[in-house]
Amino acid sequence: MATLTRVHLRQRDITRGRISLYLDYYPAIRDPYSMKMTRREYLGIYIYAKARNEFEKEFNNEMLMKAEAIRSMRVQSIINEEFGFLDKNKAKADFLAYFKTKAEKKDQKWMKVYQHFFNFVKGKCTFGEVTVDLCNRFRDYLLDARQLKNKNYRISQNSASGYFSTFRALLKIAFKEKFFRENLNDYLDAIDTTDVKKEYLTLNEVKLLANTPCDYPMLKTASIFSCMTGLRISDILKLDWKEIEPASDGGYCMRIRTEKNETETTLPISDEALELCGKRGTGKVFKGLQRSMTQQPLKAWVVSAGITKHITFHCFRHTFATLQLALGTDIYTVSKMLTHKNVSTTQIYAELVNSKKRESANKISLK
Repeated sequence: MATLTRVHLRQRDITRGRISLYLDYYPAIRDPYSMKMTRREYLGIYIYAKARNEFEKEFNNEMLMKAEAIRSMRVQSIINEEFGFLDKNKAKADFLAYFKTKAEKKDQKWMKVYQHFFNFVKGKCTFGEVTVDLCNRFRDYLLDARQLKNKNYRISQNSASGYFSTFRALLKIAFKEKFFRENLNDYLDAIDTTDVKKEYLTLNEVKLLANTPCDYPMLKTASIFSCMTGLRISDILKLDWKEIEPASDGGYCMRIRTEKNETETTLPISDEALELCGKRGTGKVFKGLQRSMTQQPLKAWVVSAGITKHITFHCFRHTFATLQLALGTDIYTVSKMLTHKNVSTTQIYAELVNSKKRESANKISLK
């Protein structure tokens, strides 16, 4: 039969006529983080060794009551086998350093969120300071924050929603790694998004773009590849030749782990899309491609093709979805190709296609 650890409140004489209060565990308990056995926990609470007046007597009584309350909580924690109270250093650890380390392993969006949070806390924040109140104040900050590169413009509400979602993902990771005793996300509300027009290219516009010279050939290749596969820029940037392999049906497929939602998936790749990758080699497929090319160089290329739509690299993903649906591919298959977790996310593209069908239907008129 297991022996329950007993917890006693002890006193120890220290300097300047004070007594330090600590808890004595018997038998000793094991710290689940350091794996060391420990018997003592100093509470950082002190009382007067010899109370000289009513004020000091009242102070001693209050401190003893607080120490006793902590002792009672420790007994309950031990019974429930919750030993998070043993790790005193995690609350003092640098949350910003932790955030940056995680962000550097993710994509550019994570680094933007890190920079916004860095600015919000003025460059200093420990885990102990990350509370529900602080997170809600960061939420309010994002709703009124200026862009990092262009201070004349505020970030959009949809960007703020995405940034706060990324921040909440970080909190979830930190909770899983036991830096927090509870999941702060349980007390946080997401930022609502607003409906925005999803821009995309028609098949003729894709052909036009493919036949238009680009100052950055690798950008052109990657863009057309995205139109044909639906891959995000983050996944194209890290696509490796070892992830493209023969499929059981005789063609080729991509076995990738998506950057955004870390989903492992196998996606078929057409012969024409595979040709865009060039001669098979080792390492990255699109060598020399840089995210910076998707800004001004992409805009200049689209304009030179005579396309007046506001096209970003992510619009090529929209293009893939709308073209697939318009050409008869069922929405469930398109959802899987886009690695959406829910078909409802893909539904927006079906609505875009339906509007185009309505336009084409109205073109036939006897009036």
